[in-house]
Amino acid sequence: MVTKAVVSVSVAASITITSSKLLINPAHRFLCLKRLSSFNSFSASSLAIKWRGISSCSSNKSGTAMEGFTTRTRASAQPLENADELISSVETFIFDCDGVIWKGDKLIDGVPETLDMLRSKGKRLVFVTNNSTKSRKQYGKKFETLGLNVGEEEIFASSFAAAAYLKSIDFPKDKKVYVIGEDGILKELELAGFQYLGGPEDGGKKIELKPGFLMEHDEEVGAVVVGFDRYFNYYKVQYGTLCIRENPGCLFIATNRDAVTHLTDAQEWAGGGSMVGAICGSTQREPLVVGKPSTFMMDYLADKFGILKSQICMVGDRLDTDILFGQNGGCKTLLVLSGVTTLSMLQSPSNSIQPDFYTNKISDFLAPKAATV
Repeated sequence: MVTKAVVSVSVAASITITSSKLLINPAHRFLCLKRLSSFNSFSASSLAIKWRGISSCSSNKSGTAMEGFTTRTRASAQPLENADELISSVETFIFDCDGVIWKGDKLIDGVPETLDMLRSKGKRLVFVTNNSTKSRKQYGKKFETLGLNVGEEEIFASSFAAAAYLKSIDFPKDKKVYVIGEDGILKELELAGFQYLGGPEDGGKKIELKPGFLMEHDEEVGAVVVGFDRYFNYYKVQYGTLCIRENPGCLFIATNRDAVTHLTDAQEWAGGGSMVGAICGSTQREPLVVGKPSTFMMDYLADKFGILKSQICMVGDRLDTDILFGQNGGCKTLLVLSGVTTLSMLQSPSNSIQPDFYTNKISDFLAPKAATV
């Protein structure tokens, strides 16, 4: 049976999607937003969606017919030549952390002076990270260890976003969340009042494959949250897969799909996207992404602080997460070359994501005219 619904989706000013059909499974008893890929700005967590007459939904195939899809070609990024002009044009700066503020556990040169200068000019500073291994409180301690005075209320990690998203959809408190990830997700779920299982505790569990062996799973799991996990193993893959495939209406939520991360400042390491990809492969489902470039956190921040998005500048080192996050939210964007993205990557003909400006590092803000890249 097909139940009709109207779904209005707005992704930045340049993309509009309208859907008139959605496959519904009436057996599911709580709201499940359609799993949409984060990679091309279709992360359901980033969308403003209106649902009419739907109490639950789930599908392994795309259940929407997209119409009226338009995109806007952006001009090439410009080097940041007048930092004062950009600073005076916005009220709030949102900073990515890894590759912008620090690399691994090493602070990037000039960061403390830059943040102090922006605060002295009355700018609001917010720090948003896709790394879900820590809670906001734990990130506050990391800032403190690095000598930075940043309050917990200024920090928004994807671990927090996962819990905030579940609260936003009224995820039933009698349902459980299975976590493929680390302590940060568990702490944020606990603070939000949700039941959970999994996490680092399952990192040492093994499956003894014997003839006729059947792995049991908790049928009360209503969501599987996947984030970066240094204790990732086959037990977690199988347990998460069983929950998603066999529990009616079970949500598949990813904190992010970052390909790489900076665990140390010596090299790049496989990111949370590698864990998410394993579950995508085993379930044949795409996750609902709550971290960047989804605008769920952007919308949350704008509402919390009463910020006009046109008065925000997003500063990051990744094109497909940070810059796209800012563009999807209708903000100004500044790419710094102190992290993942190089100038050659930015200027490559194959790259379609162009920030408004780019510069070497955020300490270039300290000069009236930024350093030439």
